[in-house]
Amino acid sequence: MSGKTGNMITWRRATALTLVLAMSAGCTPMNRFHGFTPTDAELASVQVGQSTRESVIESFGPPTTNAVFENDALFYVSSQFRHFGALAPEEVSREILAISFTPEGVVRNIERFTLEDGRVVSLDRRVTDDGINDVTVLSQLLGSLGRIDAGTLLGESPDDI
Repeated sequence: MSGKTGNMITWRRATALTLVLAMSAGCTPMNRFHGFTPTDAELASVQVGQSTRESVIESFGPPTTNAVFENDALFYVSSQFRHFGALAPEEVSREILAISFTPEGVVRNIERFTLEDGRVVSLDRRVTDDGINDVTVLSQLLGSLGRIDAGTLLGESPDDI
């Protein structure tokens, strides 16, 4: 075997090894964390019936979101997503801490929910119907051809005729 052939084989092996390592690194699962929920130890400082909305925000920072309709709850949300290669990210875990308050702003209840507790909630969608039922743009354009007259194109109103 000549020196050139040996170098070529070594080069091919090194290239193949590099490609295999690069492809395996691209398929390594990666975890990403989003949001924040206080731990049980941190939550021990919040007393039901004594702590206020302001003291909770001071202890844990601003919440991820507030109650939608009334200002009676704070929600702290954290999620973990697993990214694997070119696949869509998958939510592996989710934790929601809901702290509800009385009208006076005192802590009424503390609840913790996880992804396993979740369920699909159908929201009331208020969408205005556009009145178009499976009609393509081309059908709409061709359908309006018969409704145009010469007077409309010349700028005459029907009252002038």
